[in-house]
Amino acid sequence: MMINRRPLLATPFLLAAGPAMASREVADATGRRVALPGRVARVFPAGPPAAILVYTVAPDLLAGWPARPPRPHEAVFLDPAAAALPEVGRLTGRDNTANLEAVLAARPDLVLDYGSVAPVFVQLAERVQAQTGIPTLLLDASLAKIPETYETLGAMLDRRPEAARRAAEASRILAEAREAAALLAQRGRPRVFYARGPRGTETALHGSINAEIIEYAGAENVAVGPPGARGLAQVSVEQVLAWDPDYVMSLDPAFIAMARQDPLWRSLRAVRQGRLVQVPNTPFGWVDFPPAVNRLLGLVWLPILFGLAPPDGLEDRVAAFHRLFYHRDPDRALLKGLLAPAMGRG
Repeated sequence: MMINRRPLLATPFLLAAGPAMASREVADATGRRVALPGRVARVFPAGPPAAILVYTVAPDLLAGWPARPPRPHEAVFLDPAAAALPEVGRLTGRDNTANLEAVLAARPDLVLDYGSVAPVFVQLAERVQAQTGIPTLLLDASLAKIPETYETLGAMLDRRPEAARRAAEASRILAEAREAAALLAQRGRPRVFYARGPRGTETALHGSINAEIIEYAGAENVAVGPPGARGLAQVSVEQVLAWDPDYVMSLDPAFIAMARQDPLWRSLRAVRQGRLVQVPNTPFGWVDFPPAVNRLLGLVWLPILFGLAPPDGLEDRVAAFHRLFYHRDPDRALLKGLLAPAMGRG
């Protein structure tokens, strides 16, 4: 089994090089109290979830994009100046590319991680701060914590009004999702297999952050591993056939195209009955890729997919979300193209 965020620092020790003089103290999601400068002007995101979180509130403070900048088809949904920011590498995840010299070279006032608050990531934050002298904070990326996270981030960045608007919208989406989940519990929970990658044989196990949205929306993730297993896992098509899910979902259009042709995948009941679903993935995924605040859009969409609400108005809801969180009014033709496969029209 693989965990979905693995810390790695390429440089074991560096001399501390502190930011501007600290003038206030804030607490992160773990209760760690860290001194911040009076004004945070630049944030280094430890991974893609943190980059998206900061971007939604304060794109002007983002130092760059971990892993890679947005590609052209993603950038058209984002603020142009922010989309053009450089790659800065990442401190967490499977493709760790940043060393501490790169962090220092970016000259941030704050290093921010957003994801699991397990002890290993607390230790990572403490190590980065000790070795760079830069305040390093960790926020909880679980869905239920999003409103609280926005309030905390607003205080950290002194962007309270902007963060409060996003916290309020997140609270509304989460409340609607809980109501939809209660209706599904009465009607019967749909069973979902979440296929990752072009072959569909990687999945997110029950209880992992990568599949959290499925369970929050009231569906059942069929991928249950051994006791205590979390994160990502490799499975066989034969195992998926044995699970016999009601829906197969994937962010990867290559998998969707392959599954429609492959005899084994086509023998799956969900595929035969037209419930092989392309999850929207631009500019960020609606289930994970990465598991950050972008998943709120998935909670707007899933009740419609599961037949609890009509599709009328989805395009307008998504456009409003993009304006608030992504700082750009999306082109309606592009938006229709994004939504069509998710509604079985692609």
